Amino acid sequence: MSVRVRVFYPELQRLINSPGELRVEGETVGDCLVDLARGHRGARELLFDKQGRLHKHVYVYVNAEGMYKADLTRAIAERDELILAVLATAG
Repeated sequence: MSVRVRVFYPELQRLINSPGELRVEGETVGDCLVDLARGHRGARELLFDKQGRLHKHVYVYVNAEGMYKADLTRAIAERDELILAVLATAG
């Protein structure tokens, strides 16, 4: 299914050549992120570490719920919206 993703990650916005919104396909949060990475060269490195885990500074929210990262195995519905953000890292 197609899901809207709002991107608040400047480096990723530049990479996907978008001011902050795109559509991806997937049944779970993780599927959607993999689809995003598959369609944009270099996105995988911005989102995931070498073991395939979401980087600690990358946050994904479903429908702006809560203050915690969404679980990558969380099922999503077509009406859902993913919000992808990055926390500034020190250093």
